[in-house]
Amino acid sequence: MLSGQLVGRFFSMAGRVCLSRSSAGSETVGPVEAAIRAKLEQALNPEVLELRNESGGHAVPPGSETHFRVAVVSSCFEGLSPLQRHRLVHAALSEELAGPVHALAIQARTPAQWRENPQLDTSPPCLGGSKKTRGTP
Repeated sequence: MLSGQLVGRFFSMAGRVCLSRSSAGSETVGPVEAAIRAKLEQALNPEVLELRNESGGHAVPPGSETHFRVAVVSSCFEGLSPLQRHRLVHAALSEELAGPVHALAIQARTPAQWRENPQLDTSPPCLGGSKKTRGTP
């Protein structure tokens, strides 16, 4: 496997599809990623759960679990606004968001919305986290 490429693993659980991707080029699922997956599955019973550890693209030590992107497709989101959907995800992951997770990008969709566009968005490159590099005092 080439370093820097996304590594995918599929899991089939009661007709649901789960995909883990790591930008670090490793197939290892760390404890934070495993906790995120378990809590979202329990709280939202998703039809699709795609989780990407994007920590490798940020100024953090190798093997970190601080930056994630998640796509959650659940009928629980029917009739809810995007803000309400995000609040459900945040409530399920309150412990992780209060601790090891620094950034969480969320795509919370209904099954019909996912059928229209079954893509996990990509994050822009990290600017390095220093205000000096962004020209801000």
